[in-house]
Amino acid sequence: MRTAEIRRRFLGHFEANGHAVVPSVPLPFEDPNLLFVNAGMVQFVPYFVGQLAAPWPRATSIQKCIRTLDIDEVGKTTRHGTFFQMNGNFSFGDYFKDQAIQLAWELSTKPIDEGGFGLDGDRIWATVYLDDDEAIDIWHKSIGLPIERIVRRGMDDNFWSMGIPGPCGPCSELYYDRGPDYGRAGGPEVDEDRYMEYWNLVFMQNERGPSTGPGKSDFPILGELPAKNIDTGMGMERVATLLQGVDNLYEIDETRPILQRAADLSGKVYGAHSGHAASESHPDDVRLRVIADHVRTGLMLIGDGVTPGNEGRGYVLRRILRRAVRSMRLLGFEEPALPHLLPVARDCMAPSYPEVADDFERIATYAYAEEDAFLATLRTGTSIFDVAVSETKRSGGVQLPGDKAFQLHDTYGFPIDLTLEMAAEQGISVDEAGFRRLMAEQQARAKADSRAKKTAHSDLSVYRSALDAGSVEFTGYREVTREARITAIIGPAGLLPAAGEGDEVELVLDATPFYAEGGGQQPDWGRLSVNSPGREAELTVVDVQSPLPGLITHRATVLSGEVRPGDIALAQVDVNRRASVSRSHSATHLLHAGLRRSLGDSAAQAGSLNAPGRLRFDFKTPSAVPPSVLGDVEAEINEVLLRDLEVRWFVTDQTEARRIGAIAMFGEKYGDRVRVVEIGEYSRELCGGTHVERSAMIGMVKLLGEASIGSGVRRVEALVGLDAFRYLAREHALVHQLSTEFKAQPEELPERINGVLERLKTAERELDRLRAAAVLSSAGSLAAGAQNLDGVRFVAAEAPAGVSGNDLRSLALDVRGRLPADAPAVVLLASPADAGGVSFVAAVNDAGQAAGLSAGELVRAFAPVLGARGGGKADLAQGAGGEAAKLQDAFAAAKDAIHAR
Repeated sequence: MRTAEIRRRFLGHFEANGHAVVPSVPLPFEDPNLLFVNAGMVQFVPYFVGQLAAPWPRATSIQKCIRTLDIDEVGKTTRHGTFFQMNGNFSFGDYFKDQAIQLAWELSTKPIDEGGFGLDGDRIWATVYLDDDEAIDIWHKSIGLPIERIVRRGMDDNFWSMGIPGPCGPCSELYYDRGPDYGRAGGPEVDEDRYMEYWNLVFMQNERGPSTGPGKSDFPILGELPAKNIDTGMGMERVATLLQGVDNLYEIDETRPILQRAADLSGKVYGAHSGHAASESHPDDVRLRVIADHVRTGLMLIGDGVTPGNEGRGYVLRRILRRAVRSMRLLGFEEPALPHLLPVARDCMAPSYPEVADDFERIATYAYAEEDAFLATLRTGTSIFDVAVSETKRSGGVQLPGDKAFQLHDTYGFPIDLTLEMAAEQGISVDEAGFRRLMAEQQARAKADSRAKKTAHSDLSVYRSALDAGSVEFTGYREVTREARITAIIGPAGLLPAAGEGDEVELVLDATPFYAEGGGQQPDWGRLSVNSPGREAELTVVDVQSPLPGLITHRATVLSGEVRPGDIALAQVDVNRRASVSRSHSATHLLHAGLRRSLGDSAAQAGSLNAPGRLRFDFKTPSAVPPSVLGDVEAEINEVLLRDLEVRWFVTDQTEARRIGAIAMFGEKYGDRVRVVEIGEYSRELCGGTHVERSAMIGMVKLLGEASIGSGVRRVEALVGLDAFRYLAREHALVHQLSTEFKAQPEELPERINGVLERLKTAERELDRLRAAAVLSSAGSLAAGAQNLDGVRFVAAEAPAGVSGNDLRSLALDVRGRLPADAPAVVLLASPADAGGVSFVAAVNDAGQAAGLSAGELVRAFAPVLGARGGGKADLAQGAGGEAAKLQDAFAAAKDAIHAR
């Protein structure tokens, strides 16, 4: 049974049993504790922790997931993959253990011709939590599972929590016995390769407290939840492994073709030297599995908007792609591999995810560019590696130091596995312990930085308390002024009973016209006026945020009077700021549409800022945008403004929004109902921000330019409305001034200015020639004044200030050539630089080198006295930096070095 069919049957089974089918959210999930979605229940967390009421009593989904903690185990076991799909069914206070177990058993064992998976019920085992007698009774008495195939396991195995205070509970896992070819008999506790876990049923019935220790189970159980929930996860790849009769998840229909293509390219025969069990795998087979897994993962990550980078999500993607490329090299394939492998991955995944085929050109552009960059890195790293090995052998060592291996990894992106392999080929080992120690130190620093930036769910308790009064209604789409009741006042220590003059607080209203910062749009500013019986207050609003779904907070300063919860306030938005920000936001939509029309759909939004009078738009593209293209986009946008198109918005469901072509931002989480903003037929996007009513109200858009802000990400900045007009007015005044100065028409200025610049360059070249001639003319007198130091002809001189390094080197070589060739000779020249510091050159003739003199050694004696740096070879060396005031001391140090030779 193909994976796409497993997907169809799973969703169909639960939809027929009253579950709402909920689409997968993108892999890059907006959660401060996660880089990627790593479990099927992630998008449902707000419902499980009580932040929001679930829109359905029961739901089902197939969620794309990424886990990289076990990346080193990929290929070595039957169970570990970086990308996987988690099939889940969820109950929010609806059914509980009995129906959850019944639904899982029914789908697992129902015959294939009746829509099930057709698994043999006599080969299914169940594990339960130690004291969960209720689950044991259901398995044994209701399902009929023999008691000997029900295994009690402890908290580390069969008790689930999110790792923070909140819902938790026991779980029951389903295992399938694959037979004696895969390991020992005796159940899951004996061998989890033979007995493959394929479904986990979590029974959320308890509430846990904070952790009391480092262990997974070190936390107290505070009691039972008032409403019990169900969260299950069936591993798509594991079920495909069972139903397709293959040994592991790398051999299913979504990965085996990639693996086979890699084997063909490298001339390997997969499985020729391996057994059925994972422990019997040949190293080449492990590498082929890594390639199959990682190429598929890279495809899905780039498909969901992640691009290679040096930190965060981009770094994970970079590491995964580079591990795949490196594995191909270790198999002996030296050419670029992804152009051969990525199209195979696309064809494997398109039946379940057609968008990867539709977007393949963009995906491939990023993947292939990353491989090209890595192959260049390998070439550079190989050279550095060769030098490090030579130094190790020259010093009599047999082990490459850990800091060298770490430098190769950290600075040049050289994988440690490749370092180990190449070191073994050279007959030396690698100090892995030292390398791992340095890696651990780096990771510890990164984790500490990450922890400092995170905000866990438990930190939002004061906001959840403020939300108890009910969700805040945003009315700003239709009004900028309204009366509202203050429901909560939040200060640094928590909820406050009142706030007085000078206090800076956050206020929550039952309804507000103020827009909270989000989607790149800056927040509204304005005022709140309170006029309660016997009490008045004035507040200025300087920030508006939404810390929780349904909650809007207004950061305000009390200018006068006192304000209390329950007061009625007149909320007034600063209409000038709102109008200016709205113009920028609408202009951003037009810029996005214009770039996609010019560059293709691969120019996907990666971020934005919509501020008064200006905008910033980040988008993904592998190379710089030509100025001519930016000019065309700018012209097209302003033509749209002149057409005065209607800007309208409406709310619909995601399916309809996709059907009409509304653009969604990668990584953004949307609800079932989405707001679509249209500007005529030119632009159509999902957006929750505020906008102008017609395109002509934007006035004008002036693109200032574009630049790179990271690998594969470009940024365009623009001015909007009156700010754009003022910018052009300043530019016009500048052009007028230049026209007057050059006595030329504006259109003649480029030619006139280029002419002036060319004449300046010609004059500078002539000055350089005259300066060099003047410097070189002194070579004869310098050679004639050579000193005799212990039989060495020594010329030490300070050249005029500002002589370039090239001219100084030419002079030193000329002086050396004028000295007798049959006697040792050293020339050391220095020139104070105009901008500070010193340039210096040392030259030694052949006789001097034969006598043991080295220009490099002289520079190493000379430079530290100045506080400079330098180096070179035995015949010629140079450097720069330091203090000119110390030149005479430096010359003395060089003389001492000659005496000491």
